[in-house]
Order: sequence, then structure tokens, then C-alpha cells
Amino acid sequence: MEVQEILKNNSIANKFISQLRDTGIQTDRMRFRRNIERLGEIMAYELSKELEYQTSEVNTPLGKSNVPMPKNELVICSILRAGLPLHQGILNYFDDAENSFISAYRHHPDNDEKFEILVEYLASPSLEGKTLVLADPMLATGRSFVNVLKALESMGKPEKIHLVSVIGSDEGVEYLKSEFPENSKLWITTIDHELDKNGYIVPGLGDAGDLCYGNKLQH
Repeated sequence: MEVQEILKNNSIANKFISQLRDTGIQTDRMRFRRNIERLGEIMAYELSKELEYQTSEVNTPLGKSNVPMPKNELVICSILRAGLPLHQGILNYFDDAENSFISAYRHHPDNDEKFEILVEYLASPSLEGKTLVLADPMLATGRSFVNVLKALESMGKPEKIHLVSVIGSDEGVEYLKSEFPENSKLWITTIDHELDKNGYIVPGLGDAGDLCYGNKLQH
């Protein structure tokens, strides 16, 4: 699996990441969601450079123009609930894509730091021969992405898989490399080096779902 880290080169994405991390700014839920959406747009633009294109003729008021247009059949799949603003950012650029939604959450059966990833809801079109874009803003252990991929197997085999994430960990990225097929590529804004004992990214930004939509009761 190939990895493309956006912030290896400085860009406006630095500003959005800094605001997502900043405890003095991130409590503004509307801005937090919008910054994730903006990063989704940036990564969708970068991802678009690797799609397949075919020439289409367009009539203008003064003549005709031949324009290369993407021909891939895209399905954008977001992991609920934190994936929703990232999904919207990607959809803003690929507005004719099909959409898939899946739940994946941390279940703590013994009410301690140990957890398992449970998938309980899936709504998806066929993925057979299509380009699958999996969106989840936080790539901590990597188990959510892997469990979601397994849950999607019954929907068909995609021709290409793109994973889109905002912040990840070295451990999570390495796990995905070992579990995802060769026709996969990870697009991620930045990668941090540590996970704490609860499986959260350090320095990270906290719980993206809670910062987007409010605190939740633990399962």
C-alpha cells in the first residue's frame, strides 16, 4: 500500500490542522467540522490526479473544447460518525459519486482501556470494479479501516481503494500496509508517532467524533 502524506510539503493544510489540534479553537464545533471538510477537499483534489481520464467534447458559445474528464466509478464510504464531515469534503469534489455509510466504534466490554472495533450498520451500493474511497479522519490502530474493509467484502471487489484520513499514527499506518491489498493508497494529512494506552493518537487532537458532534455515552 502506497502512502501520500500531504504535510510533507507545506501548504494551507497546515493552518487547518493547527486549528483542529488547538484546544482554544477546536471546541468551536462548526469550525472543527469545516476544517475536516476542507482537508477532505484538499485530499480529494490530490487523489483526483490519479484517476483515469477520457476526453469529452464540450460546446462553448464560440466553439468546441476537448476536456479530459475522470471516468472512474467512485463510491465514497465514510465511517460514522466522525467520518461525515470528511465524507462531505470529498463529495464536494466528486459530486456524482455513489455513497456508502458504515458504523465502526470502540466497544469496551470490560469497561477498561481494552477495546474491540464493532461494525453494526452498512448501507452500500455494489463495489464491483469501482473505485472505493474510504474516509475516516483518525487512523489510530488501523483496526477500524480493516474491519470496515472486511464488512464490505460482500459488496463486491473494487478495482482500486483509496483511504482518506486526517491524522494517523505510525503504528496504524504500518498495520494498514500489512492488511490492505496492493491496489490501495492512503491519503493522509499528517502522521504522529505515538499511541497512548487507550489507543489514542499523541499529540493527535482528541476524539474527533465528540469534537464534531458532542460527547457520547460509552458502550
